[in-house]
Amino acid sequence: MTNSKVLNLTSPEASPFKNTNQIKKPASILPKCVISWDYLALCLGLAPMPRPGPYASAWPLCLGLAPLPRPGILCSVVSTMDILPYNLEGLPATREFLLKVTDILLDFVKETNDRDKKVLEFHHPADMWKLLDLEIPERGLTLQQLIDDCSKTLRYQVRTGHPRFFNQLSCGLDLVSMAGEWLTATANTNMFTYEIAPVFILMEHVVMEKMREVIGFKGGDSILAPGGSVSNLYAFLAARHKMFPYYKEKGLSSIPGQLVMYTSDQVRNIKSCHYSVKSCASVGGLGTDNCIEVPSDERGRMIPEELERLVLERKSRGHIPFFVNATSGTTVLGAFDPLEPIADICQKYRMWLHVDVSGSRRWGGEIGLLFLLKPASIVPRGGLPSVGAVPLNLSRASGVQPAYPDTCVMVRVCLLQAAWGGGLLLSRKYRHPRLTGIERADSVTWNPHKLMGTLLQCSTIHFKEDGLLLSCNQMSADYLFMQDKLYDVRYDTGDKVIQCGRHNDIFKLWLQWRAKGTEGFEKHMDRLMDLTAYMVRKIKSMPDKFHLILEPECVNVSFWYVPTRLRPMPHGKEKEKLLGEITPVLKGRMMQAGTLMVGYQPDDRRPNFFRNIISSAAVTEADVDFLLTEMDRLGHDL
Repeated sequence: MTNSKVLNLTSPEASPFKNTNQIKKPASILPKCVISWDYLALCLGLAPMPRPGPYASAWPLCLGLAPLPRPGILCSVVSTMDILPYNLEGLPATREFLLKVTDILLDFVKETNDRDKKVLEFHHPADMWKLLDLEIPERGLTLQQLIDDCSKTLRYQVRTGHPRFFNQLSCGLDLVSMAGEWLTATANTNMFTYEIAPVFILMEHVVMEKMREVIGFKGGDSILAPGGSVSNLYAFLAARHKMFPYYKEKGLSSIPGQLVMYTSDQVRNIKSCHYSVKSCASVGGLGTDNCIEVPSDERGRMIPEELERLVLERKSRGHIPFFVNATSGTTVLGAFDPLEPIADICQKYRMWLHVDVSGSRRWGGEIGLLFLLKPASIVPRGGLPSVGAVPLNLSRASGVQPAYPDTCVMVRVCLLQAAWGGGLLLSRKYRHPRLTGIERADSVTWNPHKLMGTLLQCSTIHFKEDGLLLSCNQMSADYLFMQDKLYDVRYDTGDKVIQCGRHNDIFKLWLQWRAKGTEGFEKHMDRLMDLTAYMVRKIKSMPDKFHLILEPECVNVSFWYVPTRLRPMPHGKEKEKLLGEITPVLKGRMMQAGTLMVGYQPDDRRPNFFRNIISSAAVTEADVDFLLTEMDRLGHDL
């Protein structure tokens, strides 16, 4: 086929011209530059239709002509069987295909950062079905059709990196992190052994150690998990294993009473909080009735005195208060629980404290564990441990026996999650007092894919005590985790996680941190907080149009938009009810216009209100101004 021929300009033997002097090779041309014959013919005025190869855009420039865009030239019959690895001579077609995909991605990046472009092109599901061809064919399609599919997919995708996308905790498009994700996909390796992911395993070791250092841990252990919900689950499982090591083999029979967990009533969107934490209680075998909500104050922060009251109430009934989670940066209000007094209560009653800085919608905020080990507790061979000294690393070889029947052992562990507000750990200006006391936790969930802007997904769970992850989750699969390997098998991570296959989420974070440095992340956090303060000032300057619900502690700004007809009405419960009814209508107008996106939700004190998130490095003061002006344009007549 004519357009499948390629020309190697450094190889005269490859030229179909009888006299190679017919081609004057430009002095600036790169060695081994391969182009398609048709495009070269066009540049020389010999053919009417462009058929560019992978370096087509360079050739017109080399020949003194204006560069032409790379059109879709993949032949309609070229398929995946014509590229690597199926066709060992298919490198030119492979290169052209991937460059076409790259062009589409770069166009999307450009449009994402273009404020003249829409955030989304909204269509209802019934209409979207008609616009898309999503059928799975019996026979494979051509590469050109796949290119068209890629283009159409991004056409209808929400541009979450757009400067006017304020809808989610994870906003923005960090290009260095994106480049890392491209490389990760190309490497396509699993993260369970050093044997197959040596570089990435070492990267994970270095970055996790750095994050524990920022938290304030000395030593410890960490792992990347598929989202904050799973990170929190690791904390839950490790806490239970720390206190009841026999649960791993014996199950519920090893626990001497009813476990109870505690969560703030304001950890996230209140409905999501109930769902996520109760799901944990269900999955963990506690039962959803034993997930107790701790009242919060008007700012959404857990009230320590209420926590203590509820703990004592359940203890008086013979229950075992098991898990308390304090939140640093709730999903909706961005509230930070007072960690020091909560940690004091956990220490007083020997409770497991979990502080959530993830903003995870599935798990929720404050969960805390209080365990009282009674007759079914265990001790190592050789005697009874001292209070709080339940041993770790209780694997099959650790030699564990049932404890004496009348033994009462109290165990204290602390777990803290900082997945949403965790980025503020990097800011000397904003870390305190919000995260003061985080170093007292026994574990921390921290999601770099939120405030830090790392591409989804990137969630980490950190433990103060080394060995707990392995002791809790180790299954010693002999076909993967042999102990007689060539290298130091302590670098194999697969046996300390509940999953086998684990995606490589480290490289994009490592590369991004290398690009910014810790100092760069600090400046980024400070900038986001300063922009939030700017938005608050602008809202306060227009009290007739906007009502600020509370002063934010994080980058969450909660407010109502007030349309013209309600502006004379004094603020009160009736007005709030009407504003709550208007909020989803205005959100719908935003989506139909496609000009911006801001999230909304109710909580237990208020009907629907807007929650604006500024976590993208692309946002400027002008974007905040546009947001408020556009909301007024779209909603003034409601």
